[in-house]
Amino acid sequence: MSSRIISLYKTAFSGLSKETWLLSLIMLINRSGTMVVPFMTLYLTSKNMNYTLSDAGLVIALFGVGSAVGAYFGGKFTDKFGHYNIQLLSLVGGGILFIVLGQLKTYWLICIFTFLLSLVNEAFRPANSSAIAYYSNPGTTTRSYSLNRLSINLGWAVGGSFGGLIAAYNYELLFWVDGLTNIGAGILLFIFLKAPATKQHKTNTSEAVTPLHSAYKDTNYLYFLFFVFLFAFCFFQLFTTVPNFFRDNLLLSERYIGLLMAINGGIIVAFEMILIHSMERQNRNLTYIASGLVLCGLAFLSLLLPGSGAWVSLLMIFLISAGEIFAMPFMNTFWALRSNERNRGQYAAMYTIAWSMAQTTGPFLSTKLVEATNFNVLFYVLAGILMLGAAGFYWLKQKEFKSKA
Repeated sequence: MSSRIISLYKTAFSGLSKETWLLSLIMLINRSGTMVVPFMTLYLTSKNMNYTLSDAGLVIALFGVGSAVGAYFGGKFTDKFGHYNIQLLSLVGGGILFIVLGQLKTYWLICIFTFLLSLVNEAFRPANSSAIAYYSNPGTTTRSYSLNRLSINLGWAVGGSFGGLIAAYNYELLFWVDGLTNIGAGILLFIFLKAPATKQHKTNTSEAVTPLHSAYKDTNYLYFLFFVFLFAFCFFQLFTTVPNFFRDNLLLSERYIGLLMAINGGIIVAFEMILIHSMERQNRNLTYIASGLVLCGLAFLSLLLPGSGAWVSLLMIFLISAGEIFAMPFMNTFWALRSNERNRGQYAAMYTIAWSMAQTTGPFLSTKLVEATNFNVLFYVLAGILMLGAAGFYWLKQKEFKSKA
């Protein structure tokens, strides 16, 4: 039995390019230091900072605005200057800005530097996504993105568990760790990954005649992005309003909240690759995405259950982790398969912008809703939005099928 499990894991991880593995290692180092974002609302509402939940919501919203701007220019400059250069600049620049942000105490300065940090930091995502698609071997696109997500979530597991310990001791250290790991990832990229040729498109006869279509005119892709926005609007609550619910309503400690984040990452690491290996061959991307949204909706509803806060929160983490596994890898595959080497940065940027817009509006509106009502109302609303998004992805599947018929 154990040999069959080992064989299953070996098969799931086989066939990926060495550059894909290196990019995932860089992502692992980078995300192992990702401790600021999931603890940002806790940091700003702590006794030392003493800002309100809505103040914190505005800061997170500015992080989202900066992310959208950074994603746009990151995608634009990726197509123009290459994914290598943009990744390097973003990692080092973002690392420096993380350290600076941790030293600031004045609210308006925190707002300004949060925006600047997210602008520089988020330019990394379309460049990195383009790099993964560029280096993926044929037939391994979904698994290449899943390996990258595995690195992100393994980093979350490490960062979340240590972040909880560090936050319980000193919130400001989180910014130093995040900054230094960003810079370390940039150094690794510079040393071990060669910059592609000036024209970083793979030479290929079919590629030369592929029409250069605009992502902005791809109607089905625009529908797809709207439904991604609905999903991301709700999913970001896991790292913004939900930690406050865990602390203030379920009376969980920062250490336990960090452990929950680590469990979320651990589930992704343990199960996503082997599930994706068996699922990607069935070509049911939008069906899997819709199923993932339903599971995430059930995750938020589970927070309304009575009982021990420790167990209720754990159930929520299991459900939302399962939803991630079904939804996120196939979202990446959907846009990657619609793009080519000359417009991939544009497609990646628009996908990142959809997430950034959700990060801008989600925490801000959700904190306002909580202050006007309570967390129970928020969780009902989030579950409803996710069910609407699931129906939207299913509708898009039917629309795509008819257009190809």
